Order: sequence, then C-alpha cells, then structure tokens
Amino acid sequence: MSVTDPARERDRETTERRWWHAPGWFWRTWILVAVFFGVAVAGSLIVDIPLRDPGNRFFLGKLAIAAGAWVFLALVDAVVRSRGPDWTVGRLRDALVQRWTRQRTALVAAGIVAYYAVYVSYRNLKSWDVFRGPYDELLDGWDRWLLGGQSPAVLLQDLLGTDVAMYALTFVYRSFTPVVTAFLIGSLVFHRRVRDGYVMVVAGMWGWILGTAAYYTIPSLGPFWLTPEEYTDLPRTAIQTMQEDIVAGRLVILNAPETPGAVAGISAFASLHVAMTAIVWLMSRYYGLRRTSWVLFVFLLLTIVSTLYLGWHYIADDIAGLAIAYAAVWLARWMIYPRGRPGGELREADR
Repeated sequence: MSVTDPARERDRETTERRWWHAPGWFWRTWILVAVFFGVAVAGSLIVDIPLRDPGNRFFLGKLAIAAGAWVFLALVDAVVRSRGPDWTVGRLRDALVQRWTRQRTALVAAGIVAYYAVYVSYRNLKSWDVFRGPYDELLDGWDRWLLGGQSPAVLLQDLLGTDVAMYALTFVYRSFTPVVTAFLIGSLVFHRRVRDGYVMVVAGMWGWILGTAAYYTIPSLGPFWLTPEEYTDLPRTAIQTMQEDIVAGRLVILNAPETPGAVAGISAFASLHVAMTAIVWLMSRYYGLRRTSWVLFVFLLLTIVSTLYLGWHYIADDIAGLAIAYAAVWLARWMIYPRGRPGGELREADR
C-alpha cells in the first residue's frame, strides 16, 4: 500500500515550481553567510594570505561527511515513518519520495552549504588571529583569583586523578564534532518544517561568528601553552598530539605564512567547544526533546570539565562560550521566526 497522498503530491509539484520564490528567512540566512564571507575575504587581503581549505578539512571534506550523515538519517527517518505490519520496500520508497521533494532537498542542501561556508571562513579568520599578541597571563590571573591562587587544571587532576579521567575526558572532548554534526543534520532531516531545522543551522553559524569576534577581542593560546608543567603527569593521548600540532601550525603561520596549506588553529577565548555544545543543548530544549536535552546537558558539563582538565581553556573562556551560545540561539530564533514560532502545520513552501 502506498503512503503517498495525492493531495500532498499536487502541493509538492506546486511548491517545486515556486522554489526561486524562497521565503525571507532563507535569504536572511544567506545574507549572513555573504557578510561573514566578505569579512573573511577582507581579512585575507589585510594579512596577504589566501583563504585556505587544507586537505579539504574545513569545507569540502565536511560537506562529504554531512552528505553521508544526511543520507543515513534520511533512511532512518523513512524507515520509521513507513513502519508497520505490512512494511515493504515500496512503502520505504514512497516515504522517501513524499518527504524529499526537490524543494526540501534544495533547502536542506543550501542550509548545509551555508553552515560550512561560515565554518571555513571562521577557520581562516581564526588562523590569522595568531598575529596578535596573546593575553594568556591575564586569563590565567583571573582563574587563580577565582580559585584562591589555584589552577583549575591542577584542582581537577587532584580531584579526578590522572589515569581513567584522562581517557574519559579525552573521549568527551573528541566527541564534540560528531555530536554537533549529527544534531545539525538531524535537525534538518527529522523536522517536517525545514524552517525549524534552519534555526539550528543559523544558531551554529552565529556560534562560529561570535566566537571569531571573541578570539580577536582577547587573543590567547590556552593553559597548556602558558603552564605546560601542570599537564606533565597526564598519560599521553591524542590530546597532546593535537596540542603539539596546533602550536607547530602557529609557528608556521608566524614564520612562513606563504607556506601552502598552512593554517593555525589555536585560540582559547572563548571556548567554542563549550559554545557549540551549549547551542546543541539549548536547541534540544527549543525542539522539545526532553530526554535528549538531559543527556546533552550532562555532555555539556563534561565538556566544560574536559576543557579545563586538558588545558585547552581558562574558566573565562568557558563562561564566554556559554554567553555566546545563548546569544547565538536568540539571534537564530529572531532571524528564522521574527514573529515567533507558530504551532500546527505550515504550508509546504515554509518547510
């Protein structure tokens, strides 16, 4: 039995013809992309370094991963919507066809490209922040003032130990990218309204944009760079390799910026690990995912602990990351639903 509704098919054909009459929230998203990309181009001209995507890590490679996640989650969604005692491959196919109209597919693809266009601009602007002198002593001083002269990393290492905790928090810290990517793509795939998914897309974009502004406000490299002696008792994991690589990348940019593919990825204030994880948590609450939001809240707390324990960030970095998350979600909601998010069904053109 087909799950395709003839009336919905007629609506689909009508809205596909109206694709170029995309709604205002879509164009506001792309205006934001264009403005931030323009900032990146201007920065490139100022530092005389071209925009880079070394090894396709920041744009093309991310798009490929996002496309794979999109296909997988779309299949999961279709299986769930077509399930039943008389399930057939035909029902699965019909569920896919019904959901993935040309308009919806184009809107989702455009949202993913927009997000990663902002991301690659952010990564390049972050790289050029190394030309500004770091303020790590200031941030470290704030930490020690808050904790009575103690280092947050040393306190956490004394409390949690330096064995099991190191491996567990390394896993949490490195889970950041798959968690954010899965939630981003899932927001576009599972919501009936693509417009709802765009709230997450734009919130993420604002996270990278506001994070870039924070980097240039207080340039810094992180506690592991300022006080490396505080981390010598930790067992070696992928974290130390990452830290060594980004310090080496910074030196290449400073000493030979013309090196093809050279980028720097070291900035502490603010913590975008915390900011983006908090955005995912806040968006889970916005979408009404109560159980998921509790899981993500625990993940956020562990992420904050990991940034301090592993020496990536100061306390002020994490506080700033939380502030960025709240601002990013507010701005995204305002851009996509300036008059508030309506209840019930929207017409297909708004999805």
